[in-house]
Amino acid sequence: MMNLKEKIFYFISFSISIFLGLFFPLSVDSQCNKNLIIINFGDSNSDTGGYVIVRGMIGQLPKIHTFNHDLSGRMCDGKLIIDFLCESVGNGYLTPFMESIGKNFTNGVNFAIAGSKTLPKLNFFNLHIQFAQFNRFRSLSLELFNKGDGNLLGDKDLRNALYTIDIGQNDLDGIFGKVTYEKAILKIPDIISEIENVIKGIYEQGGNNFWVHNTGPLGCLPKSLATYKKNESDYDENGCLISFNEGAKIFNNKLQVLCEKLRDEMKNITIVYVDIYSIKYDLIANSSTYGFMNPLMGCCGYGGPPYNFESNNICGQGNYTICEDRFKYISWDGIHYTEAANGFVASKILSTHYSTPPLKLHSFCNIAP
Repeated sequence: MMNLKEKIFYFISFSISIFLGLFFPLSVDSQCNKNLIIINFGDSNSDTGGYVIVRGMIGQLPKIHTFNHDLSGRMCDGKLIIDFLCESVGNGYLTPFMESIGKNFTNGVNFAIAGSKTLPKLNFFNLHIQFAQFNRFRSLSLELFNKGDGNLLGDKDLRNALYTIDIGQNDLDGIFGKVTYEKAILKIPDIISEIENVIKGIYEQGGNNFWVHNTGPLGCLPKSLATYKKNESDYDENGCLISFNEGAKIFNNKLQVLCEKLRDEMKNITIVYVDIYSIKYDLIANSSTYGFMNPLMGCCGYGGPPYNFESNNICGQGNYTICEDRFKYISWDGIHYTEAANGFVASKILSTHYSTPPLKLHSFCNIAP
């Protein structure tokens, strides 16, 4: 039996799902002529449960953080951007690679793990490790698929899949919080190089279609604002840290240049570069216009205004509270976005106005056999 607090929480969650359906209608009839297989690499922004599986625990998530069991294990109060993108093409949610129960990879596979970076290469589940896991998955999937396993992917599936990459935020957060701005900038090319290596590695095995997200405005995250105190001159007109955001912009510029270079170097390759930074900064700068409030304050956390973030009492651990109107908040826990904000970002992504080239997501599931 649920107690009164849980009943209220679930009622609010249900109301939020209705709100999202009305204002961010992403679950539309798919325009695909076949299943779009998505193979994802990344961090907590696109982790659909891998971290929880690895740890065998919910970790930083409140016990009742979402009313939908299918969405459990996410660093969010519901759907991530990747979930909305999957819905837009009629796909089920991506199964984490680490899942050992009820595996079904016919929609693709997710290697993203919360906390992942590009460097150091062999630490935790960083990008290099995720690529190594992909190689193992690919080898075993081809073997078992050819033996009749209908829950795995064949050679044609892997060649026509869309390979999505959303990583770099944790690298930047680490270096800009520990070294001088000048030294941090010098480390960015090494991050880009790791992303390049993975794209080339997938391409060499027949993958031709890539969807690359840049990183958002780190200087607007409640965690950054609460943790790294700066001089008044380092805050912009919206209250975000200029130095952190400038660092993110430099990373994004180099990532875009990489995508352009690879398009020129490789035959029959499609790389869509998506400007997540511009979407998220616009959402923060014009939050009231879009129906949000307190853009620099986490919904789930401790300490109250202005940021509601304290490292010793993070969302799900220690003393924390969850706001009652979370569908109006951009930040869920000071680091990750709410389902409502993710829905907004996904709708902007799907518009193609922030994509180079401006290809529709469903164009990747209309590829001739």
